[in-house]
Amino acid sequence: MLVENRDLKSALISYQKLLDEEKYFEAHEALEEAWHPLRKSNHPLKNLAKGLINGAICFEHLKRNREDSRRKAMQVLKSYERHKHLCKEEIEFFNEFKKCCKKIEALKEKHNL
Repeated sequence: MLVENRDLKSALISYQKLLDEEKYFEAHEALEEAWHPLRKSNHPLKNLAKGLINGAICFEHLKRNREDSRRKAMQVLKSYERHKHLCKEEIEFFNEFKKCCKKIEALKEKHNL
C-alpha cells in the first residue's frame, strides 16, 4: 500500500523500509512524491533525492530481470552516483539520507554493480 507522502523525512523513512522489503518501485514512488515539491522550488536537496529515486529503480530493473535489465539498471544508477556526494552532515535530514545511501550501496554490492 502506497501512502501519499509529501513530507521528505517521512518519505526517506518509507523509502528505507521499502528497500528492505525489496519493493523498489514502491520506494521510488514514495520518495518521488516528496521530490516533486523539491524540484519545483529548486531546493538544494532535489538532486540527491532524485539520485535515490533512480537508485531504487535500478534495482527494480534487476528484479524484473527483463531483456537488457542490467544495462538499464546501470544507466539509471548513474544519477545516484552523480549526486550521492551531496549527502553531507550539514544537509537537512542528513541521518535519513545517509541511511538511504547506505542501503543503495549495500544493494550495489549485493548485485555486483
